[in-house]
Amino acid sequence: MLREYTLKMFGRQGEYSSQYNQNYSQEEQAKFKEEFMKITLDFVEAKKSGLLASDPIVQNLVKLHYEFVSKFWNPDKEAYKNLAMTYILPTQYKDFYEEVEIGLGKYTYDAVVIWANENL
Repeated sequence: MLREYTLKMFGRQGEYSSQYNQNYSQEEQAKFKEEFMKITLDFVEAKKSGLLASDPIVQNLVKLHYEFVSKFWNPDKEAYKNLAMTYILPTQYKDFYEEVEIGLGKYTYDAVVIWANENL
């Protein structure tokens, strides 16, 4: 299931598919799922605490998110922002983020755009 999720989430079937790394064991995939959920729940905590997307704590979470994504794919600035856009457009990814926390997709998107513009 994680492989299917990451294939879709990180663009394997899109323009950047040649950059996708899928040589991971089941054990590694389980660790990735845990890591992804920790990052996601840390975004939730930051949002609930009232931190702005530009807050250094939130920006550090984006850095962790980018490092996580980079295990599967090496997006440039525009590609990374496009990934985040899937969190706000009508997609299964928006649905996932909204299920975790209402408004989380937009919050994460805003934070990613700031970080990408400043760091990529």
